[in-house]
Amino acid sequence: MSGTTAIVRSAMASPTPPADDRPKGDPWQAFSYLVAGVLFYGLVGWLLDRWLGTGFLVIIGIFVGAGLGIYMTFGRFGGLATKQDEQE
Repeated sequence: MSGTTAIVRSAMASPTPPADDRPKGDPWQAFSYLVAGVLFYGLVGWLLDRWLGTGFLVIIGIFVGAGLGIYMTFGRFGGLATKQDEQE
């Protein structure tokens, strides 16, 4: 009977994952970089459109904001994993 108890206890134990398997950042922070970039540079583009009388700068501002948001996200969270990182 004690062998069964040991098996059940080991199965029910919740092991903590190693430190390397945990996420290295908050996903909401990455999302906020993207949204803030699009909103800020979209607003700047819209204001320049109103000031200059054009109609295309808001689109350019949105794309620039999205690109800078992605750049900030990669800079903050370390970018893509390399083969050397996967081997370690």
